[in-house]
Parts: sequence; structure tokens; C-alpha cells
Amino acid sequence: MRENPGQWLERIIRDFIESPENTLQNPSHERAWDQPLVGFARGDDPIFQKFKKVVEEYHWTPVEIFEKTFPGTDPRPDELTVISWILPQTEATKRDNRKETVMPSERWARARIFGEEVNVKLRRHVVAALQAAGYPAVAPMLSPHWERKSSSRFVFSSTWSERHAAYAAGLGTFGLCDGLITPVGKAHRCGSVVAKISIPPTVRPYQDHRAYCLFFAHGTCGKCIDRCPVGAITKEGGHDKIKCINHLHPKTDDYILAHYGFKGYGCGLCQTDVPCESTNPV
Repeated sequence: MRENPGQWLERIIRDFIESPENTLQNPSHERAWDQPLVGFARGDDPIFQKFKKVVEEYHWTPVEIFEKTFPGTDPRPDELTVISWILPQTEATKRDNRKETVMPSERWARARIFGEEVNVKLRRHVVAALQAAGYPAVAPMLSPHWERKSSSRFVFSSTWSERHAAYAAGLGTFGLCDGLITPVGKAHRCGSVVAKISIPPTVRPYQDHRAYCLFFAHGTCGKCIDRCPVGAITKEGGHDKIKCINHLHPKTDDYILAHYGFKGYGCGLCQTDVPCESTNPV
């Protein structure tokens, strides 16, 4: 391999997003995502043990999901790397969703459904490239072991969080609405792969997990509160997942099918027309 492993993987991810696979599946086959951000975290980073306390005990460390995927291999945590990426929404998608006040724009709904299909393909593509080069790899979100679970603290959570992986890989911090605010904002999707490969970790340029949110950093903003059509975001309680999910299903399901002609759901209003839509406002 002529490139270093980090550059090689970043090129694989960027080339995929430049390919015809990156589509909203509308008549003009617009791209679903802009150029990605890529970051890396060491498998033995103590932050993954911290997630077991912050999220739930069942949240996997990199070595736990790797051992489930490749039983009997007994990898050391320091032999593993978490490869994480951010797929930013396009300007056209963000522009459309800024105008909405209750339901998602068609482009946003397409990004949520068909854009996430792109993200699934990208996860598989990265795993395949690593395996072909001799590096065992797994995309935790695509693992048959992945589960969504009821949570006493967060209503529901899961055994692997793409946003927490991105946080560990230096790609962003959390906002009032729970979205991950990155250098290109919080209008995006995340993905990750765990591999037995050595890559220097991306420096985390923050210590506070809410460092990029104006509300927590400076006590200002709170624009996402007003953007939420069902009052699921408050200064006192943060993000009410029940109100949020009840808006998504069945309300946005029904709206998208009736108005856009495909099965799907989505919202994203708190991710658009806010200071952190396309940048780190802090």
C-alpha cells in the first residue's frame, strides 16, 4: 500500500461519495451527500469505556463488537481502529428544509431514506475494501448483533451509536437537540466501521461533549427549540424522544407517502435554519 492507511481509507470513502451510488433517487439523480469528513479513533481509547456509563452498559467497545464478529480471534483493543465519517446534507436539501415548519421537504425525506441507503452501501464498501486488503472489519450498525434497547435514562438507545463514534473520532460534539455539531454543521448522517488496522487517531479538539453548541457554551441561541414542530426540545429537558418519534411515525410517514409518493419518514427541522446548520458556530 503506497498511501498510509488513513489516507487510503479517506480516498475510498470520498471516491464512493463521488460515484453514481450517491443519489437521492429523484428524476435528476441529484447527489444525496456533499464531501464527507473522516476521522479515526483508537480501539483502546478510554472514551469507549466511558460510553458504557454515559450511554448504557450494553454500548459496545470496539473490541466487543469485533469479538462478536470474529469469535476466537482475541484482538487487543490497541490493534483496532474505529473509522468514522460525516455525510453532510447538500445545500439544496438544507435550503428546502429551511422553508419548512412542520413536515420535511422532499429532498430531506429522500436524504433520510435513499441517502441512508447510500450510507449503508458505503459501510459495506469500506468493509469490503478493508477485507480485500487483509484487514478484518465490521460495520457495527449492520451487524446482526446490533440492537435498539429501552433505556432508563434515554428512553431508548442502542448497542452502537454512530454519533458517539464520530465524537470519539474528533468529528464533533452534541447540541441541545442531541444532534452532533461538526465543522460542517449538524445537517448530516454518520457512519462507522471497526477494523483491525493501525491508524493514528484524529485529535479531538474539544474536552466538553457540548463544546460546539452555543446554548451550552455561551448560554445563547436555543433556535432549535423554536424549529421543533412538536415541542420536543426544551432548555430544561433537552430532547424528548417520545414526542419526536410520535411526530415521525405515523405523521411524517403519511405525509411523505401522500405528497412525495414514496414510503419514508423524516423531519430535520432542528438541523436546518439554525446557527449550527452548516458550521461549528462556537
